[in-house]
Amino acid sequence: MDWLINLFTATDSVAHIMLLYAVVISVGVLLGKIKVCGISLGVTFVLFAGIFAGHIGFTAPTSILTFIQDFGLILFVFCIGLQVGPGFFESFRKGGVTLNLLSTAMILLNIAVMFACYYLFFDTSNKANLPMMIGTLYGAVTNTPGLGAANEALTSLASQFDGEVPQIASGYACAYPLGVVGIIGATIAVHYICRINLDAEEEQLSQAEAENPHEKPHQMHLRVSNKYITGRSLMQISEFLNRDVVCTRILHDGEIIIPNRDSVLSLDDEILLVCAESDAEAIQAFIGPLIEGPVEIEENKQPMISKRIIVTNPKMNGKTLGKMHFSSVYGVNVTRITRQGIDLFASRNHHFHVGDKIMVVGPEDNVNRVADLMGNSIKRLDHPNIATIFIGIIIGIIFGSLPIAIPGMPVPLKLGIAGGPLIIAILIGRFGYRMKLVTYTTTSANMMLREIGLVLFLASVGVKAGAGFWETVVQGDGLKYVYTGFLITVIPILIIGVIARLRYHFNYFTIMGMLAGTCTDPPALAYANQCCSREAPAIGYSTVYPLSMFLRIFTAQILVLFFCG
Repeated sequence: MDWLINLFTATDSVAHIMLLYAVVISVGVLLGKIKVCGISLGVTFVLFAGIFAGHIGFTAPTSILTFIQDFGLILFVFCIGLQVGPGFFESFRKGGVTLNLLSTAMILLNIAVMFACYYLFFDTSNKANLPMMIGTLYGAVTNTPGLGAANEALTSLASQFDGEVPQIASGYACAYPLGVVGIIGATIAVHYICRINLDAEEEQLSQAEAENPHEKPHQMHLRVSNKYITGRSLMQISEFLNRDVVCTRILHDGEIIIPNRDSVLSLDDEILLVCAESDAEAIQAFIGPLIEGPVEIEENKQPMISKRIIVTNPKMNGKTLGKMHFSSVYGVNVTRITRQGIDLFASRNHHFHVGDKIMVVGPEDNVNRVADLMGNSIKRLDHPNIATIFIGIIIGIIFGSLPIAIPGMPVPLKLGIAGGPLIIAILIGRFGYRMKLVTYTTTSANMMLREIGLVLFLASVGVKAGAGFWETVVQGDGLKYVYTGFLITVIPILIIGVIARLRYHFNYFTIMGMLAGTCTDPPALAYANQCCSREAPAIGYSTVYPLSMFLRIFTAQILVLFFCG
């Protein structure tokens, strides 16, 4: 039996360390699946499992715990950056700007309430109390990357605490459970405060979708009746309309033509074209009447096919549709593009990303040549681009280590191993194609890397905090962390939620998504999706999530370096 005892007690052995992480992570993940009133803590329960393990002495050397903690954090935030990067800058579109401003205001309110609670309820002469409140803040808003960033910044100030860095994960752990419940509860409270009728909100979304096509692809079969455009090329007509139009087929004197940009229209030609839904009426009025009934433009000389092709050739990454000359060189037309399950109109300015799916129309041989050009190999997508990930991490660590001297701060500001890789991942996710970097990973691969990084980080933080958890929480200020965390959660949500409704008149389901995204809280989004049959909560969530995640991480380091030094 000595071998079994040594396995659990010999803290320096690789087998013991692996066993520690395997036990903590597996127990935490399994317990995290337990739901109370439909709400679970999810993978964050790994933190509590780690705290218990550390409390009973099931631990590992601090240097090993710190390394795995930092490695997990880097992997986690970098994969988040890759995920949000492509949509980060697009989130500041009309409507998205207001939502992001409200989200930023809520983040600042969370910080303001945290400081108010700190000065009202805690002894400000104790240097450890403010860092603990910062941990409580990030538990209250259920933001684990922020905890990691704050933890890392505190490490650089170890000398300020006589080498004993406060275990802020204890405050995080106290505030997190009520944070999950408080986010959903406060969102429900906004519903009653503003006297919102949920059925009316659903109907409003339905009407908005009917009135606002949002540039969805629309196919029309028209007869050319405008004498002005006869004898003019498709390129000239498109430039005159100042709208993106893709003509897929022309019926001229009984002959089917696969058009290119130089194809000329004649009076009474029948054309099949694709345009944005919102432009359909104007284009129809300019070109000619709609031909009702089934489309009879059929290829009579060679087989015509429509084929969905997946972009898997890295050389195509970042190239624009307009510069590919599909119609003139290959004799085909791209009519639709799908990215992450969303149909996009085939604009000439569209940048191809690996993983895009395109609908190509043309002669079968020509379409097959385009398929070879674009890759169209599903197997290739199954392999994550490991080189891009680690190149990005190298650049991110270097970028995060750059010292920025700011007057009044005890040490230079650094974005660190959380902020640096996050910013670089966002930039690579959006602009990586310009450096010939393929950033595509399948959703499952990205989630796997993120979850592995997250559980390694949470397990390490939990085990390190576990040794002093009882003294800090149960015998110390644990109850204060619970109720101050609840205040940090609820007050900003109530204020921003009511303002978003009464001042800016956002749909309630969009507000629900925005509040969940600002707190980066998936359980709150899941609850919002249960309440709404449409995509409004997910749109609100995804609009503010990228900026919110960045600000949560960035402000964590600012708070520690400015106020705890």
